[in-house]
Amino acid sequence: MAKGKTNTLSMIGFWAFIVGLIIAVVVGIVAALGMSGFMTAAIIILIILGLIIGFLNITAKEILLFLVATIALIVAGGVFAPLATPGINIGNILDSILKLIATLMAPAAIVAAIKALWAVGKPGD
Repeated sequence: MAKGKTNTLSMIGFWAFIVGLIIAVVVGIVAALGMSGFMTAAIIILIILGLIIGFLNITAKEILLFLVATIALIVAGGVFAPLATPGINIGNILDSILKLIATLMAPAAIVAAIKALWAVGKPGD
């Protein structure tokens, strides 16, 4: 594959990651404040962006680190919920954002895991 095309695909994957993070933060804040009418649409968009990230951004060198980071993100879900402050519940906001970031990264992790399994299972080396 030509270097220019690889760079273009990497940039698409990078921007999918940035847009996904922004959506996760904004929707997480809005949803935690009780306005979650568009949550289903946001989750579908995050899943699609996660697939794009998984296919375009994760290289063979990055798979192990990426999968460990994603597992840590998913395991850490819900740890902020007990953190309560008067007025605005910061714990719910942080928890909602963390869950949506995990929603963004889970499809990318599935793609990376399949890539890793493919690399392990193919004959050679």
